[in-house]
Amino acid sequence: MFQEVKVDRSSKEAFYQDVVQQAKHLLAGESNWIANLSNLSALLNLHLQDINWVGFYLWSEGDGELVLGPFQGKPACVRIPHGKGVCGTAAARREPVVVEDVHAFPGHIACDAASRSEVVVPMLHRGQLLGVLDVDSPRTGRFDAQDAAGLARVVQVLLETVS
Repeated sequence: MFQEVKVDRSSKEAFYQDVVQQAKHLLAGESNWIANLSNLSALLNLHLQDINWVGFYLWSEGDGELVLGPFQGKPACVRIPHGKGVCGTAAARREPVVVEDVHAFPGHIACDAASRSEVVVPMLHRGQLLGVLDVDSPRTGRFDAQDAAGLARVVQVLLETVS
């Protein structure tokens, strides 16, 4: 059973270290991909401040696009073409993308008009794209490279459950 533990907010490094530890405990012993994606999106929603959406888009090889997976927030866009929007760009580049102002990002896909900034971290397992973690905020400039690195560490915990 999950027990919420306060996270250290004295620095982003301390915050993400605590979130990574909670993710490890939450996902320990569970190999079901959907269950782990669901619980991880709930954990991030619980602890990340100033966000309005957090979740996963899963790579569909046959369709060549990202398809909505487990998330927390308002209903979202269901399909995102490879290379389009922030999520599709992160998937194509296979690296995290931080956008301070989504309205200044060429080709931004507005699923929620309230979103102002975004960070997307690709999920790569053995060189294969599995999808992306997407986090939106109603505050411009909410995310930075430290957030991208911290969320990449959280994604790594998730990827360790993939067989």
